[in-house]
Amino acid sequence: MQKDFHYYATCCAALLAGWSFEDSLEICYSAQLVDWCSRSFLNRVKGPAAAATTQLQLELMEARTDPVGLQDITRIWASFHFLPYDLHAPCPRASRAYRNKYRLICRPNGALLKDTVALAARRGTQAVGIAMHVLADTWAHSYFAGTPSLVINNTDSYFFELLEDENGIEQRRPIRFRHSAGEPDDPTAGQYSNSLYQWSENSIMNLGHGRAGHLPDYSFIRYQYLPAWGNYEEIRKDNPADYYHAFCQMVYALRCLRTDPDAFEPDTYDTEAVAPWADEIRAILRKRQVDACDDWRALGGRIAGREIEDFDLDKYVGPYLTAPKEHKDDSFLGRFFIAAMAQKSMVTGAIFRSGNLAAGFSVDFAEKGFRGIRDYRKLLDMGKEGRT
Repeated sequence: MQKDFHYYATCCAALLAGWSFEDSLEICYSAQLVDWCSRSFLNRVKGPAAAATTQLQLELMEARTDPVGLQDITRIWASFHFLPYDLHAPCPRASRAYRNKYRLICRPNGALLKDTVALAARRGTQAVGIAMHVLADTWAHSYFAGTPSLVINNTDSYFFELLEDENGIEQRRPIRFRHSAGEPDDPTAGQYSNSLYQWSENSIMNLGHGRAGHLPDYSFIRYQYLPAWGNYEEIRKDNPADYYHAFCQMVYALRCLRTDPDAFEPDTYDTEAVAPWADEIRAILRKRQVDACDDWRALGGRIAGREIEDFDLDKYVGPYLTAPKEHKDDSFLGRFFIAAMAQKSMVTGAIFRSGNLAAGFSVDFAEKGFRGIRDYRKLLDMGKEGRT
Protein backbone atom coordinates (compact mmCIF):
# COMPACT_ATOMS: atom_id res chain seq x y z
CA MET A 1 0.00 0.00 0.00
CA GLN A 2 0.98 3.63 -0.38
CA LYS A 3 0.66 6.94 1.43
CA ASP A 4 -2.98 7.30 0.39
CA PHE A 5 -4.00 4.29 2.49
CA HIS A 6 -1.29 4.15 5.16
CA TYR A 7 -1.64 7.83 6.03
CA TYR A 8 -4.99 9.31 5.03
CA ALA A 9 -7.14 6.16 5.08
CA THR A 10 -5.59 5.12 8.40
CA CYS A 11 -6.48 8.53 9.81
CA CYS A 12 -10.07 8.04 8.63
CA ALA A 13 -10.17 4.60 10.26
CA ALA A 14 -8.86 5.95 13.57
CA LEU A 15 -11.46 8.71 13.58
CA LEU A 16 -14.27 6.24 12.90
CA ALA A 17 -12.93 4.04 15.70
CA GLY A 18 -13.37 6.89 18.16
CA TRP A 19 -9.81 8.17 18.56
CA SER A 20 -9.37 11.90 19.00
CA PHE A 21 -8.25 13.99 16.05
CA GLU A 22 -4.81 14.51 17.59
CA ASP A 23 -4.32 10.82 18.35
CA SER A 24 -5.57 9.87 14.88
CA LEU A 25 -2.90 12.08 13.33
CA GLU A 26 -0.22 10.43 15.46
CA ILE A 27 -1.46 6.96 14.53
CA CYS A 28 -1.52 7.61 10.79
CA TYR A 29 1.84 9.43 10.97
CA SER A 30 3.36 6.33 12.59
CA ALA A 31 1.72 4.05 10.02
CA GLN A 32 3.25 6.07 7.19
CA LEU A 33 6.63 6.42 8.91
CA VAL A 34 7.05 2.65 8.56
CA ASP A 35 7.67 3.27 4.84
CA TRP A 36 10.32 5.92 5.60
CA CYS A 37 12.21 4.72 8.68
CA SER A 38 15.25 3.43 6.82
CA ARG A 39 18.79 3.16 8.11
CA SER A 40 19.57 6.31 6.10
CA PHE A 41 16.89 8.18 8.05
CA LEU A 42 18.03 6.66 11.34
CA ASN A 43 21.60 7.66 10.63
CA ARG A 44 20.48 11.22 9.95
CA VAL A 45 18.57 11.53 13.22
CA LYS A 46 21.13 9.46 15.17
CA GLY A 47 18.55 6.79 16.00
CA PRO A 48 19.18 3.07 16.60
CA ALA A 49 19.94 1.25 13.33
CA ALA A 50 18.01 -1.79 14.54
CA ALA A 51 14.76 0.25 14.40
CA ALA A 52 14.77 0.25 10.59
CA THR A 53 11.33 -0.65 9.24
CA THR A 54 12.15 -0.35 5.53
CA GLN A 55 15.02 -0.19 3.08
CA LEU A 56 15.26 2.51 0.45
CA GLN A 57 15.87 1.53 -3.15
CA LEU A 58 19.52 2.59 -3.00
CA GLU A 59 20.00 0.66 0.24
CA LEU A 60 18.54 -2.44 -1.37
CA MET A 61 20.79 -2.10 -4.39
CA GLU A 62 23.78 -2.11 -2.04
CA ALA A 63 22.43 -4.83 0.25
CA ARG A 64 24.36 -8.05 0.61
CA THR A 65 22.62 -11.28 -0.34
CA ASP A 66 24.84 -13.72 1.55
CA PRO A 67 23.06 -15.58 4.40
CA VAL A 68 23.60 -12.81 6.95
CA GLY A 69 22.50 -10.09 4.54
CA LEU A 70 19.41 -12.05 3.51
CA GLN A 71 18.46 -12.53 7.16
CA ASP A 72 18.74 -8.78 7.72
CA ILE A 73 16.47 -8.07 4.73
CA THR A 74 13.94 -10.66 5.87
CA ARG A 75 13.82 -9.29 9.43
CA ILE A 76 12.65 -5.94 8.06
CA TRP A 77 10.30 -6.95 5.26
CA ALA A 78 8.63 -9.92 6.96
CA SER A 79 8.10 -7.96 10.18
CA PHE A 80 6.48 -4.86 8.73
CA HIS A 81 5.33 -5.40 5.14
CA PHE A 82 4.79 -9.13 4.46
CA LEU A 83 3.64 -10.61 7.76
CA PRO A 84 3.82 -14.42 7.43
CA TYR A 85 0.44 -16.13 7.51
CA ASP A 86 1.35 -19.63 8.71
CA LEU A 87 4.85 -20.42 9.93
CA HIS A 88 3.92 -24.11 10.13
CA ALA A 89 2.14 -24.42 6.77
CA PRO A 90 2.39 -27.94 5.31
CA CYS A 91 4.71 -28.13 2.34
CA PRO A 92 5.12 -31.83 1.41
CA ARG A 93 7.96 -33.13 -0.74
CA ALA A 94 9.87 -29.86 -0.56
CA SER A 95 13.39 -29.03 0.49
CA ARG A 96 13.92 -27.29 3.81
CA ALA A 97 15.14 -24.12 2.04
CA TYR A 98 11.99 -23.95 -0.10
CA ARG A 99 9.70 -24.81 2.82
CA ASN A 100 11.21 -22.06 4.99
CA LYS A 101 10.56 -19.45 2.32
CA TYR A 102 7.11 -20.81 1.50
CA ARG A 103 6.12 -20.41 5.15
CA LEU A 104 6.91 -16.68 4.95
CA ILE A 105 4.15 -16.04 2.39
CA CYS A 106 1.91 -13.20 3.55
CA ARG A 107 -1.88 -13.37 3.87
CA PRO A 108 -4.49 -11.68 6.10
CA ASN A 109 -5.72 -13.02 9.42
CA GLY A 110 -2.81 -15.20 10.44
CA ALA A 111 -1.78 -15.89 14.02
CA LEU A 112 0.92 -13.21 13.88
CA LEU A 113 -1.70 -10.55 13.13
CA LYS A 114 -3.31 -11.12 16.52
CA ASP A 115 0.14 -10.99 18.12
CA THR A 116 0.88 -7.73 16.30
CA VAL A 117 -2.28 -6.06 17.58
CA ALA A 118 -1.73 -7.42 21.10
CA LEU A 119 1.83 -6.08 21.08
CA ALA A 120 0.55 -2.58 20.27
CA ALA A 121 -1.90 -2.54 23.17
CA ARG A 122 -1.25 0.16 25.77
CA ARG A 123 2.06 1.10 24.12
CA GLY A 124 1.07 4.44 22.63
CA THR A 125 -0.03 5.76 19.27
CA GLN A 126 3.31 4.92 17.66
CA ALA A 127 2.88 1.19 18.27
CA VAL A 128 -0.75 1.40 17.16
CA GLY A 129 0.27 3.04 13.89
CA ILE A 130 2.90 0.39 13.21
CA ALA A 131 0.33 -2.34 13.81
CA MET A 132 -2.09 -0.68 11.36
CA HIS A 133 0.60 -0.57 8.68
CA VAL A 134 1.31 -4.27 9.17
CA LEU A 135 -2.41 -5.15 9.18
CA ALA A 136 -3.15 -3.20 5.99
CA ASP A 137 -0.21 -4.70 4.12
CA THR A 138 -1.38 -8.25 4.84
CA TRP A 139 -4.25 -7.52 2.44
CA ALA A 140 -2.33 -5.70 -0.28
CA HIS A 141 0.71 -7.98 -0.20
CA SER A 142 -1.09 -11.31 -0.04
CA TYR A 143 0.66 -14.25 -1.74
CA PHE A 144 4.12 -12.67 -1.70
CA ALA A 145 6.90 -13.13 0.84
CA GLY A 146 9.17 -10.59 2.52
CA THR A 147 12.39 -12.29 1.50
CA PRO A 148 14.26 -12.37 -1.82
CA SER A 149 13.12 -15.53 -3.61
CA LEU A 150 12.61 -16.32 -7.28
CA VAL A 151 10.84 -19.60 -6.49
CA ILE A 152 8.28 -17.81 -4.32
CA ASN A 153 7.83 -14.28 -5.67
CA ASN A 154 8.36 -14.59 -9.41
CA THR A 155 5.53 -14.06 -11.91
CA ASP A 156 5.42 -14.63 -15.67
CA SER A 157 3.62 -13.39 -18.77
CA TYR A 158 0.36 -15.02 -17.62
CA PHE A 159 -0.81 -11.80 -15.94
CA PHE A 160 -4.17 -10.18 -16.71
CA GLU A 161 -6.20 -7.26 -15.45
CA LEU A 162 -9.86 -8.16 -14.88
CA LEU A 163 -12.23 -5.54 -16.30
CA GLU A 164 -15.96 -5.33 -16.94
CA ASP A 165 -17.41 -4.25 -20.26
CA GLU A 166 -20.49 -2.06 -20.66
CA ASN A 167 -22.70 -5.11 -20.04
CA GLY A 168 -20.96 -6.02 -16.80
CA ILE A 169 -19.27 -9.06 -18.35
CA GLU A 170 -15.76 -9.74 -17.11
CA GLN A 171 -12.97 -9.29 -19.63
CA ARG A 172 -9.26 -10.10 -19.32
CA ARG A 173 -6.68 -7.65 -20.60
CA PRO A 174 -3.00 -8.66 -20.67
CA ILE A 175 -0.84 -6.48 -18.44
CA ARG A 176 2.30 -5.20 -20.10
CA PHE A 177 5.24 -4.86 -17.76
CA ARG A 178 8.30 -2.73 -18.41
CA HIS A 179 11.42 -2.08 -16.37
CA SER A 180 11.59 1.71 -16.37
CA ALA A 181 11.18 2.96 -12.81
CA GLY A 182 11.27 6.56 -13.99
CA GLU A 183 8.12 6.26 -16.10
CA PRO A 184 4.72 6.43 -14.37
CA ASP A 185 2.35 3.50 -14.51
CA ASP A 186 -0.44 3.92 -17.06
CA PRO A 187 -3.70 2.23 -15.97
CA THR A 188 -5.47 3.38 -19.14
CA ALA A 189 -3.02 1.55 -21.38
CA GLY A 190 -2.54 -1.33 -18.96
CA GLN A 191 1.20 -0.68 -18.80
CA TYR A 192 3.10 -0.96 -15.52
CA SER A 193 6.67 -1.15 -14.26
CA ASN A 194 8.07 -4.12 -12.41
CA SER A 195 11.46 -5.36 -11.28
CA LEU A 196 13.85 -6.80 -13.84
CA TYR A 197 13.87 -10.58 -14.11
CA GLN A 198 16.92 -12.07 -12.42
CA TRP A 199 17.55 -15.81 -12.49
CA SER A 200 19.36 -15.69 -9.16
CA GLU A 201 17.10 -17.06 -6.41
CA ASN A 202 18.21 -14.45 -3.89
CA SER A 203 18.36 -11.36 -6.11
CA ILE A 204 16.88 -8.20 -4.59
CA MET A 205 14.73 -8.03 -7.73
CA ASN A 206 12.85 -11.02 -6.33
CA LEU A 207 11.92 -9.40 -3.01
CA GLY A 208 8.23 -9.12 -2.12
CA HIS A 209 5.95 -8.10 -4.98
CA GLY A 210 8.66 -6.51 -7.10
CA ARG A 211 7.96 -8.86 -10.00
CA ALA A 212 4.31 -7.70 -9.93
CA GLY A 213 5.31 -4.04 -9.77
CA HIS A 214 3.03 -1.69 -7.84
CA LEU A 215 -0.16 -3.54 -8.76
CA PRO A 216 -0.68 -4.86 -5.21
CA ASP A 217 -0.47 -1.26 -3.95
CA TYR A 218 -3.27 0.10 -6.15
CA SER A 219 -6.74 -0.16 -4.65
CA PHE A 220 -8.63 -0.05 -7.98
CA ILE A 221 -7.15 -3.03 -9.75
CA ARG A 222 -8.43 -6.59 -10.09
CA TYR A 223 -6.00 -9.05 -11.61
CA GLN A 224 -5.21 -12.69 -12.22
CA TYR A 225 -1.81 -14.36 -12.41
CA LEU A 226 0.18 -17.53 -11.78
CA PRO A 227 2.43 -17.33 -8.71
CA ALA A 228 5.75 -19.14 -8.85
CA TRP A 229 4.81 -21.29 -5.84
CA GLY A 230 1.21 -22.13 -6.78
CA ASN A 231 1.49 -25.39 -8.80
CA TYR A 232 -0.05 -23.63 -11.81
CA GLU A 233 -3.16 -22.60 -9.91
CA GLU A 234 -4.40 -19.10 -10.71
CA ILE A 235 -4.56 -16.37 -8.11
CA ARG A 236 -7.33 -13.80 -8.46
CA LYS A 237 -6.86 -10.53 -6.58
CA ASP A 238 -9.77 -8.16 -6.07
CA ASN A 239 -8.07 -5.12 -4.57
CA PRO A 240 -11.22 -2.97 -4.15
CA ALA A 241 -12.80 -5.73 -2.05
CA ASP A 242 -9.58 -6.52 -0.18
CA TYR A 243 -8.87 -2.88 0.61
CA TYR A 244 -12.41 -2.44 1.91
CA HIS A 245 -11.90 -5.43 4.20
CA ALA A 246 -8.58 -3.96 5.30
CA PHE A 247 -10.23 -0.65 6.14
CA CYS A 248 -13.07 -2.24 8.12
CA GLN A 249 -10.59 -4.45 9.94
CA MET A 250 -8.48 -1.43 10.83
CA VAL A 251 -11.53 0.30 12.32
CA TYR A 252 -12.30 -2.81 14.35
CA ALA A 253 -8.69 -3.22 15.52
CA LEU A 254 -8.40 0.45 16.39
CA ARG A 255 -11.63 0.32 18.37
CA CYS A 256 -10.33 -2.70 20.29
CA LEU A 257 -7.02 -0.98 20.98
CA ARG A 258 -8.87 2.07 22.28
CA THR A 259 -11.41 0.27 24.47
CA ASP A 260 -10.58 -3.42 25.02
CA PRO A 261 -7.31 -4.61 23.46
CA ASP A 262 -7.84 -8.20 24.56
CA ALA A 263 -11.05 -8.42 22.53
CA PHE A 264 -9.36 -8.37 19.11
CA GLU A 265 -9.90 -11.43 16.96
CA PRO A 266 -8.76 -11.95 13.35
CA ASP A 267 -11.29 -12.05 10.51
CA THR A 268 -13.56 -9.51 12.24
CA TYR A 269 -14.63 -6.20 10.68
CA ASP A 270 -16.43 -3.11 11.95
CA THR A 271 -18.76 -2.65 8.99
CA GLU A 272 -21.31 -0.88 11.20
CA ALA A 273 -19.04 2.07 11.97
CA VAL A 274 -18.01 2.27 8.31
CA ALA A 275 -21.55 1.99 6.91
CA PRO A 276 -22.37 5.75 6.75
CA TRP A 277 -19.27 6.29 4.60
CA ALA A 278 -19.25 2.97 2.75
CA ASP A 279 -20.38 4.28 -0.64
CA GLU A 280 -17.75 7.03 -0.65
CA ILE A 281 -15.03 4.65 0.46
CA ARG A 282 -15.89 2.08 -2.19
CA ALA A 283 -15.95 4.82 -4.83
CA ILE A 284 -12.43 5.91 -3.83
CA LEU A 285 -11.18 2.34 -3.89
CA ARG A 286 -12.61 1.68 -7.37
CA LYS A 287 -11.42 4.93 -8.93
CA ARG A 288 -8.73 4.23 -11.51
CA GLN A 289 -5.88 6.32 -10.17
CA VAL A 290 -2.39 5.49 -8.92
CA ASP A 291 -2.56 8.06 -6.11
CA ALA A 292 -5.75 8.46 -4.07
CA CYS A 293 -4.34 10.87 -1.46
CA ASP A 294 -6.59 13.79 -2.40
CA ASP A 295 -9.77 11.71 -2.17
CA TRP A 296 -8.88 10.10 1.16
CA ARG A 297 -7.75 13.44 2.56
CA ALA A 298 -11.05 15.06 1.57
CA LEU A 299 -13.01 12.21 3.16
CA GLY A 300 -10.99 12.48 6.35
CA GLY A 301 -11.69 16.18 6.47
CA ARG A 302 -15.42 15.54 6.29
CA ILE A 303 -15.27 12.88 9.01
CA ALA A 304 -13.16 15.06 11.31
CA GLY A 305 -14.75 18.39 10.43
CA ARG A 306 -11.28 19.85 9.96
CA GLU A 307 -8.40 19.57 7.53
CA ILE A 308 -5.87 16.75 7.81
CA GLU A 309 -2.31 17.97 7.52
CA ASP A 310 0.04 16.30 5.06
CA PHE A 311 2.75 13.90 6.15
CA ASP A 312 6.01 15.66 7.03
CA LEU A 313 8.93 13.28 7.60
CA ASP A 314 10.80 15.88 9.66
CA LYS A 315 7.89 16.78 11.93
CA TYR A 316 9.33 15.06 15.01
CA VAL A 317 13.04 15.11 14.14
CA GLY A 318 13.86 18.33 16.01
CA PRO A 319 12.42 17.24 19.38
CA TYR A 320 14.26 13.92 19.12
CA LEU A 321 17.61 15.51 18.28
CA THR A 322 17.37 18.09 21.07
CA ALA A 323 16.05 15.72 23.74
CA PRO A 324 18.60 14.81 26.46
CA LYS A 325 20.00 11.31 26.02
CA GLU A 326 18.11 10.01 29.03
CA HIS A 327 14.78 11.28 27.62
CA LYS A 328 15.13 10.42 23.91
CA ASP A 329 13.07 7.26 24.36
CA ASP A 330 10.22 9.41 25.70
CA SER A 331 10.03 11.54 22.54
CA PHE A 332 7.67 10.71 19.67
CA LEU A 333 10.42 9.21 17.51
CA GLY A 334 11.95 7.47 20.49
CA ARG A 335 8.68 5.71 21.23
CA PHE A 336 8.33 4.80 17.55
CA PHE A 337 11.82 3.28 17.49
CA ILE A 338 11.13 1.20 20.59
CA ALA A 339 7.81 -0.02 19.15
CA ALA A 340 9.49 -0.90 15.85
CA MET A 341 12.18 -2.95 17.56
CA ALA A 342 9.54 -4.73 19.64
CA GLN A 343 7.55 -5.64 16.50
CA LYS A 344 10.66 -6.86 14.69
CA SER A 345 11.70 -8.92 17.71
CA MET A 346 8.24 -10.47 18.05
CA VAL A 347 7.97 -11.53 14.39
CA THR A 348 11.54 -12.74 13.95
CA GLY A 349 11.29 -14.54 17.28
CA ALA A 350 8.24 -16.42 16.03
CA ILE A 351 10.04 -17.31 12.79
CA PHE A 352 13.07 -18.53 14.74
CA ARG A 353 11.02 -20.60 17.18
CA SER A 354 9.26 -22.28 14.25
CA GLY A 355 12.62 -23.75 13.27
CA ASN A 356 13.09 -21.36 10.37
CA LEU A 357 16.40 -19.44 10.19
CA ALA A 358 15.38 -17.26 7.22
CA ALA A 359 15.37 -14.24 9.55
CA GLY A 360 18.36 -15.39 11.58
CA PHE A 361 18.73 -15.99 15.28
CA SER A 362 16.37 -13.95 17.42
CA VAL A 363 16.90 -12.00 20.61
CA ASP A 364 13.84 -11.12 22.68
CA PHE A 365 13.86 -7.33 22.73
CA ALA A 366 11.34 -7.22 25.57
CA GLU A 367 13.80 -9.11 27.78
CA LYS A 368 17.20 -8.08 26.41
CA GLY A 369 16.45 -4.54 25.26
CA PHE A 370 19.23 -2.75 23.41
CA ARG A 371 21.80 -5.29 24.49
CA GLY A 372 20.37 -8.00 22.29
CA ILE A 373 19.96 -5.67 19.34
CA ARG A 374 23.58 -4.54 19.63
CA ASP A 375 24.70 -8.16 19.71
CA TYR A 376 22.87 -8.75 16.43
CA ARG A 377 24.46 -5.69 14.86
CA LYS A 378 27.87 -7.07 15.85
CA LEU A 379 27.08 -10.21 13.86
CA LEU A 380 26.33 -8.07 10.80
CA ASP A 381 29.50 -6.05 11.24
CA MET A 382 31.58 -9.20 11.61
CA GLY A 383 30.02 -10.54 8.43
CA LYS A 384 31.01 -7.40 6.54
CA GLU A 385 34.59 -7.92 7.66
CA GLY A 386 34.55 -11.54 6.53
CA ARG A 387 34.73 -12.97 10.04
CA THR A 388 31.58 -15.12 9.98
